[in-house]
Amino acid sequence: MTQPHYRFETALARDGFARVAGVDEVGRGPLAGPVVAAAVVLDPEHIPDGLNDSKKLTAARREALTAALWECADVAVGEASVAEIDSLNIRIASHLAMQRALAGLTGVDAALIDGRDIPADLPCPGRAIIKGDAQSLSIAAASIVAKTTRDAQMVALAAQFPGYGWEKNAGYPTKMHRAALLDIGVSPVHRRSFKPVHNILYQEK
Repeated sequence: MTQPHYRFETALARDGFARVAGVDEVGRGPLAGPVVAAAVVLDPEHIPDGLNDSKKLTAARREALTAALWECADVAVGEASVAEIDSLNIRIASHLAMQRALAGLTGVDAALIDGRDIPADLPCPGRAIIKGDAQSLSIAAASIVAKTTRDAQMVALAAQFPGYGWEKNAGYPTKMHRAALLDIGVSPVHRRSFKPVHNILYQEK
């Protein structure tokens, strides 16, 4: 099984890009809640053990690694709201969250971006890496921070809008979430531009 490595960052450092941030987002697919991105500049002398794609880690391991990263790395988080997702579309909103995360760091020389394309208006040169969270330690770190941050937000939102199971499904369109949408209706933090939510609103009219 392929493990994330630090070779992308090392190669960029040899080319003069000393501070390289890994950037990843979480929350493109859910029907509710914001999209959240994180940007992380690792200290090559103090990289926590066990960094990996957040989807391959348990929640407890993600929480422990997130706490360690806030202690030993340069970390920033950005997000785009439900209103921005609905007005801009999820792709552009995801890029906006990434831009905001990078803007929270200072002196970044280059960014490694998870995915196929690079957001516009970055404060530094960027390189897109498909499945980067499984290849780059910096992107893996960002995926972990973004995931734990967004999961915590969805737990808080679940307390405000109970019944959708967001504390467990994080807003993703599980069977239980879809059933709750039909039973309870659309909440203020559902993404109205997403088809399952849009269709319910349209049918209600």
